[in-house]
Amino acid sequence: MKRYLTVTSLDAVHDLLRKEFACTPSVEKITLEHSVGRITATPVFARYSVPEIHLAAMDGITVRSEETREAGEQHPVTLAHAMRVNTGNVVPKGYDAVIMIEDVWVDDERFIIRKAAAPWQHVRPAGEDVAESEMVLPSKHRIRPHELGALAAYGITTIEVLNVRVGLIPTGSELVAHGTRPSPGQVVESNTVMAAAMLSSLGATCIQYPMVKDDPALIRAELWRAIAENDMVIISAGSSAGTRDYTADVIAELGEVLVHGIAIKPGKPAIIGRVAGKPVIGMPGYPLSAFTVVREIVTPLLRCHGLFVNEPETIEAEITSTIHKEIGTDEFVLAALGRVGDRWVVSPQSRGAGVQMSAVRANAYLKVPSALEGFEAGETVPATLMVPRADAENALLITGSHDPVLDYLADMLGNNNIDLHSTHAGSMGGILALKKDECHAAPMHLLALDGSYNTEYLKKYLPGEELVVLCVAGRQQGIVSREGVTFNELPGHRFINRQKGSGTRMLLDFELKRAGIDPSSVRGYGREATTHLAVALAVKCGEADAGMCVYSAAKVFGLRFIPVAQERYELVIRKSNMDDPRITALCDAIASPAFREILDRLGGYDTKETGVRRALP
Repeated sequence: MKRYLTVTSLDAVHDLLRKEFACTPSVEKITLEHSVGRITATPVFARYSVPEIHLAAMDGITVRSEETREAGEQHPVTLAHAMRVNTGNVVPKGYDAVIMIEDVWVDDERFIIRKAAAPWQHVRPAGEDVAESEMVLPSKHRIRPHELGALAAYGITTIEVLNVRVGLIPTGSELVAHGTRPSPGQVVESNTVMAAAMLSSLGATCIQYPMVKDDPALIRAELWRAIAENDMVIISAGSSAGTRDYTADVIAELGEVLVHGIAIKPGKPAIIGRVAGKPVIGMPGYPLSAFTVVREIVTPLLRCHGLFVNEPETIEAEITSTIHKEIGTDEFVLAALGRVGDRWVVSPQSRGAGVQMSAVRANAYLKVPSALEGFEAGETVPATLMVPRADAENALLITGSHDPVLDYLADMLGNNNIDLHSTHAGSMGGILALKKDECHAAPMHLLALDGSYNTEYLKKYLPGEELVVLCVAGRQQGIVSREGVTFNELPGHRFINRQKGSGTRMLLDFELKRAGIDPSSVRGYGREATTHLAVALAVKCGEADAGMCVYSAAKVFGLRFIPVAQERYELVIRKSNMDDPRITALCDAIASPAFREILDRLGGYDTKETGVRRALP
C-alpha cells in the first residue's frame, strides 16, 4: 500500500512554493523575430529618434513661416524662400513649415500664397514618434506581435527576456518513445511531451532528457545533471504506487523532500522537493494526473518566476450529472461546456486518471473544493474554460447513443468553427438530457414493441413537446466476433454488453427475449462498454468472444459480423432550436453528399433517408 509522508492541501502547496523558492528567472538575449509572447527582463530603449530629422507631412512646399505672416486673400505673398517637397521628404535646415500644394499658386518658378503658415505646420518634427534613448517597453512586459514592427523601426534587433529553464526527466523501464507502437506492458512516454508543450507556450525553455530506467543510480545522475542545467526540474512517473518508486528517495539523497502527497485528485502522488535550492517536481505517471500537476502546481510556479500565465475565465453553468467525492481533497474533473438556449450547461467527462481522451474532448474543467462532498445534478457550478470563450460559445452538445459517424460529423462541422462535443450516455440518457434541456441534440435508436424506432419513447418521455427527428442513417447491428459467433450461440461464449439505457442494450434484450434466451445464461452480460468501438476492441483483444455493435465498428478491427437487425439511427432536436446556426450547420452536414459518401465508405449504413426530417407531434 502506498504511504505518503504528509498529504498537503493545494493551498498550502502554493504557499510553500512562494516561501521556499526565490523564483529568480534566468535572462537570455534573443532575436527580435523570436520575441513574441516573451517577457522583457529589462526596459527596451530606442536606439535612435524616429524620425531622426524633420520630415514633410504633406505634398507641397516647405517655407520659413515668418515670411508668410502677411499673406491673405487680399494680400498675396510671393515667397523668396521656398522648396518643393513630397510627403516624407526632409525639411531643409532653416525651414519650419509646409504648405499643401493645393494652397499654392505657381508662376514660373515663383510660389505665391494667400494664407499664412503656422510654425511647424504639416511637419513631422524629429522624434515625433520616439526620441533616441526613450523607453519603448518597460521590464516585465509581454511582447505582442504588432509591437515587433515598431521595435524594428527603432533599431532594436535583440531583446533580453525572462527565461525559466525546465528540465524534464521521464523515468520508467516500461517507457518507449512516442512514435513507437508499444508492445504489451510498454507505455508511450507522453507526459513530458505534454508538459513541454504547456510550459513552452508560457515562455519557458524546456529541456527534455533521455528516458531513464527504474534504477536509482541512473535517476540520481540524470537529476543532478538537470539541476546543474536548469532553474527547475520535473521528473515524470516514479511517484505512482509501485515497488520501483525511487523518485522521493533520490530527491532526499540530493536535497530534501518538502511535500509527498497533495490533496488533489487526480495527482495525489505528486512530490515537491528541493535540490541545490531549486524546485524538483515529481509528476505522477497517469496522464491526467500529470496534466493536473502541471496546470495546478508548475504553472503557478512559472507565474512566481515572472512569466505570463493568463488567468482562465470561469463561467457559471448547470451541471448535468452528480459528482461525489471525499471531503478533504480538491478534485478536478474535465468537462464539455456549451450554451443551450440562454444558459450554460456543463457535462463531466470520465474521471479516470489514465483516460487522455477526456482531456482531448474537454473544453473546460470543474474544481470540486476540498470542503464539499461533490456537486448535485442541476446545481449551478463554476466551470473553468480551457479554450477562448468564443470557442465555448460555438460548442454543440450532443448527448445520447454513440456511433462512429459522430466523429466524422465533428470533423465536418469544424470547418464552420463549430466544436461538436459528444457525450455517450445511451439513447435513454439522450432523451433525459433533451427533456432537461441539457443538450442541443440527442442521437437515439430505441426499438418499440411494434418494431418502430424512437417515436413511442419520445411521446412517452417528452409528451406534447415540439420536436424535429432527423434521420442520420439506417444501420446494421449485429454480433461481432473473431470466429463468426451467431446470436443463438451467445450463451456459450464470453460477451461484452453495452450500458443500460443504450439502444443497443435494448435491442439485445428484445432479441434475447424473442429467441427465448435467458440473459443470465450469457456470460459477461453485466460487463458494459459505452461505445461500439469499445465493444469491438474488447473482442479484438480477446477480452470477450462476442459483443453487439454496428457493422462499421466491426469493420475497423477486421472482425466477423453477423447481422441481427436493421435499425433507424436518428437525432432528436427541439423545434425551438432549429434556427440556431449550430443546428443549421449540423442538419446541412448530415444532408450533404459528402456525409453520404462517408457512410458508404464506412459500410453497414443505409442512406436512403439520411437527412430526412419528421416532426413530432
